[in-house]
Amino acid sequence: MNSDSFINNTDCKYFPCHKTNRPEDFNCLFCYCPLYMLGDKCGGNFRYTEKGIKDCTNCTVPHRQDSAEYIKSRFGDIKKRASRARSRKKNDEVDKK
Repeated sequence: MNSDSFINNTDCKYFPCHKTNRPEDFNCLFCYCPLYMLGDKCGGNFRYTEKGIKDCTNCTVPHRQDSAEYIKSRFGDIKKRASRARSRKKNDEVDKK
C-alpha cells in the first residue's frame, strides 16, 4: 500500500467517523467523500432520508485501505458530473437575463 494513499488520523475528535471493527485499517484520506456528488451512482452503502438527503452513515467506501484507487478510478465520472452542473448553471444565468 502506498503511504500517500492511507492516513489513519486517530487524533481526530471524530475518529472513527463510521462504525468499524478494525480502526487500525480505517483510512481518513478522504474525510469528505468526493463520490458524494455522484448521488445514487457512487457505489457506496447509502440511503436517502425522508427529506431526500443522502445519508452515508453506513458507508465505508472512502475509508477502506484501498479507497484511493477506487476513488481515483471514478474521477472521470466526477468530472462529467461537475461539467454538467457548470453547464446547467450557465444556462440558468442566461435564462435570467
